[in-house]
Amino acid sequence: MNTQANLSPTGPIVIAAGGSGGHFFPAEALADVLVGRGYRVALMTDARAGKRTSGVFATADQFILPGAGVAGRGPVRALKGGLALLRGANEARSIMAKLRPAAVVGFGGYPSVPPLLGARLLPGSSRPKIILHEGNAVLGKANAFLARFADGIGTSFNEVKGLPSGAHVALTGMPVRPAIAALAGEGYTPPGDLIHLLIWGGSLGARIFSDIVPGALAALPLAIRERLQITQQVRAEDLERVRTAYESYGIAATLAPFFPNVAELMQQAHLVIGRAGGSSVAELEVAGRPSILVPLPVAASDEQTANAQALEGVGAAWLFRQPTFTVDALTPLLTMMLTDTGILTAAASAAAKLGRSDAAERLADLVETTLHHGSGGRYSSPIPPSPASSHSSSGHAATTVESKP
Repeated sequence: MNTQANLSPTGPIVIAAGGSGGHFFPAEALADVLVGRGYRVALMTDARAGKRTSGVFATADQFILPGAGVAGRGPVRALKGGLALLRGANEARSIMAKLRPAAVVGFGGYPSVPPLLGARLLPGSSRPKIILHEGNAVLGKANAFLARFADGIGTSFNEVKGLPSGAHVALTGMPVRPAIAALAGEGYTPPGDLIHLLIWGGSLGARIFSDIVPGALAALPLAIRERLQITQQVRAEDLERVRTAYESYGIAATLAPFFPNVAELMQQAHLVIGRAGGSSVAELEVAGRPSILVPLPVAASDEQTANAQALEGVGAAWLFRQPTFTVDALTPLLTMMLTDTGILTAAASAAAKLGRSDAAERLADLVETTLHHGSGGRYSSPIPPSPASSHSSSGHAATTVESKP
């Protein structure tokens, strides 16, 4: 949708996101598109994310608000977190009373609560549109609280458990980094002389892969093992022991706590092993890569399991619950798929069919239709819901937002 300048609202569009990169990458991608369409953006975030000195937000108004998570905490810490969120909401309300934004877009997690709650607390005549994006197949706790106030909700999955009945929901996909989006449509080349494995786990979830994957690879047949090229995210405190293990097994491995060139690594990967966060799953889909997924067991709503099941259900991934992710279970699976690489090719094709490289544009379309046409906007024909989940408390089928030239 190309909105002419005279149709653009005078106030900015506030993006509410913080915490991990999984929430921040899609927020930046949306902001890039909105700025390209002539809108002004502002950022409301938390102290963990801090002030952005590069990218689209570097030249935008930025506001760091107080707040803390409450899910999975003891009563005292939950109370302190709740009070911090209320302070943040009051501060956000005061800022927005002066800023007069046209809309506030939240990306889930506790950093999105103060801005969106603050927007809701404004008088009706000056209240901005409230739009949520849900990156998982289960509505997160923050979004579950905020969904009742939302004028529009964009989702990354066809069906999302926990959406309230009657919500204005649109399937937009998960915005990914531009370098990942550029991989869409490149296709998949099965392993040849070398087999590139990418193992990632995020800051919280990498240790299980350090404990299990080296031993599983060491047990592979020599004809496979000598072709392996491993790139693995490893926590700093585990680097030495994991490096020593790979060296002792004679397996070539590049290890680091963080890799800045994820798109390049994804492009060369024949198989990805990792967690199942919303952003990670979206990147696998856009790039069209087969994966072995081990959902993070401490996720508040077990959303990573639902994400992984969505890929497993179409043959794009293999799902292991963490207790079952063992050397004895992983080795035969790897042996099978690295011997018959047609298995990997089929999974890559299934993943690519789910990818939405234009998700940032679709989400921007949702923002615009909500601004100019009210709650829900004007969407295209809905995706037929499954009988088990249509408009129920356990699931909600989204309509599709078509990206417009």
